[in-house]
Amino acid sequence: MFTSQRDSLVKKAKPHLEPGEEPAVSILGKVEIERLGSKGVRSGVFIATDRRVVFFSKKMIGYDMEEFPFSNISSIESSKGIMGHSISFHASGNKVKMKWINDGDIQKFIQHVRAHIGKKGGSSAPAAPDIAEQIKKLSELKDKGILSEAEFTTKKTELLAKM
Repeated sequence: MFTSQRDSLVKKAKPHLEPGEEPAVSILGKVEIERLGSKGVRSGVFIATDRRVVFFSKKMIGYDMEEFPFSNISSIESSKGIMGHSISFHASGNKVKMKWINDGDIQKFIQHVRAHIGKKGGSSAPAAPDIAEQIKKLSELKDKGILSEAEFTTKKTELLAKM
């Protein structure tokens, strides 16, 4: 039952990931949430990709999703008790905790996150052609008179700064 629920949540989360981003490791558990002053527990998955950790939870209508880029994660902690495993990590001054983890490869998840802590997600190689393609399109717009020389230069400078 757990694995099918975990797999189902990962499948539902995939359309919300960035282009080219694939789940590497996922774990299913409960996350404590606080809404409108009341505390609750929500089942969901932590999905580790090459870029970040994503928490995804399906609601009756809609979903909850929160992302934690590896560059913002400073540490990860794990423990095991009678109710199962717990994992918590610190990301940009925020402590995130999942408890009652009973499904997924917990050690592989921890190793994956530790290997990526502090790193910017994704590789820079695919970004270069994308940026070059965007500059080419901007140039075509400038040649057609849709963009002014100043607008073209501004956008080109912004794109090159992302490389």
